[in-house]
Amino acid sequence: MRKEISINDFEGIHIGQTEDGKAGTGLTVLFSEKGMPAGLDVRGGGPASRDSQLLNPITAAQFVHAVVLAGGSAFGLGAANGVMAYLEEHDIGFDVGVTKVPLVVQSDLFDLTVGDVKTRPDFDMGYKAAKLAMESPNYKDGNYGAGCGATVGKITGMDNCMKTGIGSYAIEVGELKIGAIVAVNALGDIFDWKTGKKIAGLLSPDHKEFMDTVSVMEQSIAVHENKFVDNTTIGVVITNAAFNKPQLIKIAGMTHNGYARSIRPVHTSADGDSIYAVSVGDVSADQDLVGTLAAEVMSEAITRAVQNAETAFGFTAARDLSF
Repeated sequence: MRKEISINDFEGIHIGQTEDGKAGTGLTVLFSEKGMPAGLDVRGGGPASRDSQLLNPITAAQFVHAVVLAGGSAFGLGAANGVMAYLEEHDIGFDVGVTKVPLVVQSDLFDLTVGDVKTRPDFDMGYKAAKLAMESPNYKDGNYGAGCGATVGKITGMDNCMKTGIGSYAIEVGELKIGAIVAVNALGDIFDWKTGKKIAGLLSPDHKEFMDTVSVMEQSIAVHENKFVDNTTIGVVITNAAFNKPQLIKIAGMTHNGYARSIRPVHTSADGDSIYAVSVGDVSADQDLVGTLAAEVMSEAITRAVQNAETAFGFTAARDLSF
């Protein structure tokens, strides 16, 4: 029987986050002291990532120590250095004899037009988030971590978009646990995957109703040379089932069905949509079942990101809509 659990109910993984609430950016880190098999599937056309080739099935690494989700676009990729420093201090990493090298992968979303363009996740923010993950896990849904500056519905720019954030959802089926964390920063509109109802996205110029992003795009079939690129939805699926890297890549790919159910349009050239999948346990479970459930869990995490976001930086959150 399926039941909801907390994203913090997974053994073998630490989750922490930090943000600059005034600047509108932040990061979320997930790490494993012993390392964790991981996979990655990127469907968006504009990703900002670090060390993603570690998760290529033909490369040597069979596990990583941390996954970082952050704002700041490519500028924020340096935050992984702070995570690495903290992990090295705690003797966590791949043993190379003279030290241990933490294997850290990272994906960033674009939030530079939300708050202070010059403030991005950096070494100090990465170090702090890793420290919190270890000593005082503080994950929360909403305007936190990588979701601090997240917005959606931006086909016409920032004037008519909405505030979203980071969300999570997890379930337990017998011994099997599956959870997802996602920072929702899409070009497109967001829909409740259970009802099909739009819950966030492009607003009309007077902000009194939703507009449909695809309909706006249809108004001109001409090529958009400078499509607004302040986007990217980034997420992580966590399971306690035992899988290797190629299997987790497949699960990450199946989890993108959750994006497709909840975001429209999705996987555009102006998004960097990416999903990591990590294994932190030894439960025996069917890969296709886990992938199918992961897509559902991811869709619900997207809904939670919208529901828990708060109006900020002049962008209205779903909870404050007047229609």
